[in-house]
Amino acid sequence: MTKIKKAVIPAAGLGTRVLPASKSMPKEMLPIVDKPAIQYIVEEAVKSGIEDILIITSRGKTTVEDHFDRNPELEAKLLAAKKQEVYDQMVAISQMANIQYVRQKETKGLGHAVLCAKAFVGKEPFAVLYGDDVILGGNRPACKELCDVYEQYGIGVAGIKPVPIEDISKYCSVALHPAEGQDHIYHLTDMVEKPSLSEVLSNYSILGRVVLPPEIFPILENTAPGAGGEIQLTDAMKVLAREYGMMGVEYSGTRYDMGNKFGILQAIVEVALEHPQVKDQFKEYLKQVAARF
Repeated sequence: MTKIKKAVIPAAGLGTRVLPASKSMPKEMLPIVDKPAIQYIVEEAVKSGIEDILIITSRGKTTVEDHFDRNPELEAKLLAAKKQEVYDQMVAISQMANIQYVRQKETKGLGHAVLCAKAFVGKEPFAVLYGDDVILGGNRPACKELCDVYEQYGIGVAGIKPVPIEDISKYCSVALHPAEGQDHIYHLTDMVEKPSLSEVLSNYSILGRVVLPPEIFPILENTAPGAGGEIQLTDAMKVLAREYGMMGVEYSGTRYDMGNKFGILQAIVEVALEHPQVKDQFKEYLKQVAARF
């Protein structure tokens, strides 16, 4: 079965849920301790065997491109200060993968953003790592878990997680049944974006990661605007699931919603508690702060 070597990271959203922080800085560049959120996503893709990455950006997001580029002035200063380890880290960021960029000139939704990747993808299957979602921990990188299932079944795969039923209308809801002899792997038969309570199919939602065949592109080209007046990737995947079949993987990592204030705080706190340079000091600090409130 074809190996997944290409990934698309949609990162063109306006970040309205985290204003004013995202007014002049892309939300994908918000730091989780000492790395921007999007670097964690790129690192996950690389650890999953991805070689070529396309980041979908929009106006005002050139700092994303700058982050993954070389910075000769900074590098020269680090070398002059004999900070070799930090220098090596900075150079490594620019060498993680073959990263390309394309602008989504109009914010017409996630489906439209993925459609912008058609020329990059060609006729290969590809992973989509949502720019809002950082997934950490787990047995393996979440993207790798999905890629392995694609290679086993040869059809599209969505990363899924249970969502509190009172929150399901913020996401999508999928109809699913377990794959025979498999743990945490399901057949997906239907889905609905931002359902009303009467439309809910289950408390499982697609969160943050999918692997798609190239057949998704003609479907997207014929997908009418849906929820929010945008071209929804979920609506296209519904057609894909009905015509070709789709799998769902309940990935083992923890998802942090970086388009949400609370999600950002969760990511910072939990990463800091495991960061070798600050974890002990930060843990004691949290105990002292918690005791005051």
